[in-house]
Amino acid sequence: MRIGLFMLANRDAPALVERIARAEEEGFDGVWFGQVMGPDVMTVLALAGARTQRIELGTSVVPVQLRHPIFMAQQALVVNSATRGRLTLGLGPSHRVVVEGMWGLSYDRAAAYMREYLSVLRPLLHEGKVDFQGEFFRVNVSLQVPDARPCSVLVSALGPVMLRVAGELAEGTVTWMTGPRALETHVVPRLIRAAEAAGRPRPRVAVGLPIAVTSDPEAARQRAGQLFQFYNQLPSYRRMLDIEGAGGPQDVAIVGSEEEVERQLRRLAAIGTTDFLASVFPGGDGDDAQSMGRTREFLRSLVGKL
Repeated sequence: MRIGLFMLANRDAPALVERIARAEEEGFDGVWFGQVMGPDVMTVLALAGARTQRIELGTSVVPVQLRHPIFMAQQALVVNSATRGRLTLGLGPSHRVVVEGMWGLSYDRAAAYMREYLSVLRPLLHEGKVDFQGEFFRVNVSLQVPDARPCSVLVSALGPVMLRVAGELAEGTVTWMTGPRALETHVVPRLIRAAEAAGRPRPRVAVGLPIAVTSDPEAARQRAGQLFQFYNQLPSYRRMLDIEGAGGPQDVAIVGSEEEVERQLRRLAAIGTTDFLASVFPGGDGDDAQSMGRTREFLRSLVGKL
């Protein structure tokens, strides 16, 4: 299981590029950025391509409603060229409260929209052209992007229909706030069945969770409940927490001593997680910087060993 860092795009672009370069120096397998209202993470990753050599550069995730698949393909091909083939494009439909409440767009039939989106995007990434006539998209276009090389695509799939879409049309899924029980009984088997039925390779399962190495796990869980309480209110994550039998984000956060954290990570690897995206948060030992430093240092020690 590869270990990457899930980062917030909460600094200016040069500062974010420095963070990515540091993660590579520390030996992490990848860095992953969500796209909300901060800097455009695709641009940040393109800039990081010149400062780094080997680290995977991922989005987790870019919402699809704001970027037509033609533009998404153009941007992804350029970023993948700038990073010498190290981009992994994580895409998703976001959430109704964001899409309708903030952007004024429709969230209806999100899974059907996502299927058509990928049906346009993938041929553009792999062949540079597409002729597709659907309900949401009617596209007939050829791209002219020098040094075009296709990138891997992951989908933020949690529900059964979205998992089928991810298995059939993408290289796998990227999840957030989804614990081991939900992964083992719901996400992984559905994703694998869909990929097998479509004749595709075994899919990637990139799992993002809060993590803190700490001597006071109870305090760390309380902190996680406070820091990540917003996700308890989003229906898609709440459904995964219900499958887990979790009261909230604090119950799926990975916390404990080095030995306890390693045990939890090995369980994720055993149930099919290919990539762990670590959202490091302060667990309460010393000041926040010391606490997060302890976690990060331990994660470094596990790279290549899970």
